[in-house]
Amino acid sequence: MDYTKYFCGEDGYCLDYNKAAVAVLPVPYDGTSTWVKGSDKGPAALIEASGTLEMFDIETGNDVSKKGIYTLPPVIEDRSPEKMSEAVERAITQLLGDGKLPVLVGGEHSVSIGAFKAMAKRYENITFLQFDAHADLRESYEGSAYNHACVMHQAKKLAPIVQVGIRSMCQEERVYVDPEKMFFRYQIRQNMDWQNDVMAQLSGDVYITIDLDVFDPSIMPSTGTPEPDGLLYHEVLSMIRKVQTHCNIVGFDVVELCPNEKNKAPDFLAAKLVYQVLSGI
Repeated sequence: MDYTKYFCGEDGYCLDYNKAAVAVLPVPYDGTSTWVKGSDKGPAALIEASGTLEMFDIETGNDVSKKGIYTLPPVIEDRSPEKMSEAVERAITQLLGDGKLPVLVGGEHSVSIGAFKAMAKRYENITFLQFDAHADLRESYEGSAYNHACVMHQAKKLAPIVQVGIRSMCQEERVYVDPEKMFFRYQIRQNMDWQNDVMAQLSGDVYITIDLDVFDPSIMPSTGTPEPDGLLYHEVLSMIRKVQTHCNIVGFDVVELCPNEKNKAPDFLAAKLVYQVLSGI
């Protein structure tokens, strides 16, 4: 058996879908990337790195593998970002119907659109919480409303969005910014109470989308569009821990890993992030 195809590897995989509480859905899609290509290799790199994780989480005291984590075959749909989003929406809808916690692993950020649509149909009072360097609020980019630069514009049509860590946007995106729900990186640095301010904007049900370029390039260089002065790992994880305490996380995604064969540390960071989010749910 090739354990590199299963999240948590040989020590933590679950082969019985019916017994699993968590379903990892790889979506190796890179169709709308606009600078560094290679995020289609992200899911495989993250899952392979997860095989080196210890299953026991020191912080929470939980053994992540005991949740039952089933890794699905990847969604392969390269005809268009619209078709890919439809395929993801169908897959997530099926997982929700089966009572699974969906964990979507990209791929570039456009893979999240289908998950947003499935979640909005399932949960009436949902908020989408975005960790990202970029606002992703363009109405259209390079001829497509399903470009990775338009992800949160699509999400905003479906449910309230809260944006954390943003430090790059274009002029046209400003009109779509909700100041109470936008937490720019420079504001986070100046506000010791920023996490409580984020919490005040969330509903009971929360779907989290994590673009890995939210992190500073010093710890996460392997992304398609890195931005300087990013958040550190503990800042993101501690915010998620607070959400887990007060809200119902109904699913999450980790996207935009663009692996580099010469540096595996970012792959491990991404895998550890998935593992630690799961350990707190």
